[in-house]
Amino acid sequence: MSLLIKGGTVVTHDQSYRADIYCVDGRIAAIGENLDVPANTEVVDAGGQLVMPGGIDPHTHMQLPFMGTVAKDDFESGTAAGLAGGTTSIIDFVIPAPQQSLLEAYHQWRGWAEKSVADYSFHVAITWWDDSVREEMGELVRSHGVNSFKHFMAYKNAIMATDDILVESFSRCMELGAIPTVHAENGELVFHLQQQLLAQGITGPEAHPMSRPPVVEAEASNRAISIANTLGAPIYLVHVSAKESVDAIRYARDNGQHVYGECLAGHLVLDDSVYRDPDWGRAAAHVMSPPFRPKGHQEALWKGLQGGTLQTTATDHCAFCAEQKAAGRDDFSKIPNGTAGIEERMSVLWEKGVNSGKLTPNEFVAITSTNTAKIFNLFPRKGAIQVGADADLVVWDPQGSKTLSVETQRSRIDFNIFEGMTVKGIPSCTVANGKVAWQQGELRAQAGDGRYYDRPAYPSYYDALGKRNARNAPTAVVRAK
Repeated sequence: MSLLIKGGTVVTHDQSYRADIYCVDGRIAAIGENLDVPANTEVVDAGGQLVMPGGIDPHTHMQLPFMGTVAKDDFESGTAAGLAGGTTSIIDFVIPAPQQSLLEAYHQWRGWAEKSVADYSFHVAITWWDDSVREEMGELVRSHGVNSFKHFMAYKNAIMATDDILVESFSRCMELGAIPTVHAENGELVFHLQQQLLAQGITGPEAHPMSRPPVVEAEASNRAISIANTLGAPIYLVHVSAKESVDAIRYARDNGQHVYGECLAGHLVLDDSVYRDPDWGRAAAHVMSPPFRPKGHQEALWKGLQGGTLQTTATDHCAFCAEQKAAGRDDFSKIPNGTAGIEERMSVLWEKGVNSGKLTPNEFVAITSTNTAKIFNLFPRKGAIQVGADADLVVWDPQGSKTLSVETQRSRIDFNIFEGMTVKGIPSCTVANGKVAWQQGELRAQAGDGRYYDRPAYPSYYDALGKRNARNAPTAVVRAK
């Protein structure tokens, strides 16, 4: 099967140029002008538009069992929403229950994901520790293409990883050439503040950000970075939301440490006023962790992206509907944590980043695709436009516009955190594995079209003498402005 994307301007993380792109059997076969292609080749007219690498969302939770319920978007509906927004690949999370075999959980998630319409891979969470966990981490890296492990420093009495687990797991990651990732919030402090607020009779969604103030994230960020630094391990911080965490990452990077930071589209544009909405349901719909922050933190996140302190953007897409959120009607700590956004991420970032002058189109490509591919050892298979790369592409109409709304989204969630926002800059066509997967509002991909992709390990972070070898850390990513 062949496809020609004709007449567009190619935009990658480091250059822009006029060219056509010819795709064969899921890969990019040729790039240039006036390409000689077979007569039966399908043609996508990209005239007046941009052609960019498909988005990679490194942080999603499809079909996640969490807090007594299951996220509404499964791998089919969630990845379909991603294609509609220009995202062609996700890295989701396998989250074993405490004492559950990592391999058992991994195969459970693989089964759920078979109906995905776009490519997918997995981080695997470390929620407990013994020798079997250590051995199964090795099996996941060697035989199943997993090169990153997640550590929740929050959610006490559930999936929280204590310091001793962080030390053991980070060390094992170094041996295996995998990268540790962390959800940085001090779970002990969160639990203490939750109980304190409930005792005071503060039970609504407004208490959620009060129980998870920026200092709680900052403490955990600094602690995780310090543990990684002591061991010589690289580290990736997910959904960075607080200025203090950005400062911690910047300080560590300035001192030569391999630290990477991710932020969410929602944290870049929304603030904590959403929790003071007089409508309980609307306020609860925004409950996620870390919570949305006061406005000043948004500026710090944008500067972090511009200066290279933060390298990637994600969504933490975890869709819970109103009846699920209602489980916390009388106790905010029981509101399922999660919002959606995989369909909106790229357009929101274009509107608020590129159209505002904060980001160049090339930097946009870096933070929505290429940097994720580099950090998780996918580049240049993904996140690139070059011969031999996966033909995962988005034809982007910089003049096209739409108003984001629950009424028009593909996600199964009954709320849109970006409701009413008009964005200029939208995908007109999304190509996945060399086939038109979504075009002008029509989903053409089908359940099962998505493929699982391996993420090879890096060389061990130990050299032959057992000494730390930082040179084998993930390759450098694009630094903005």
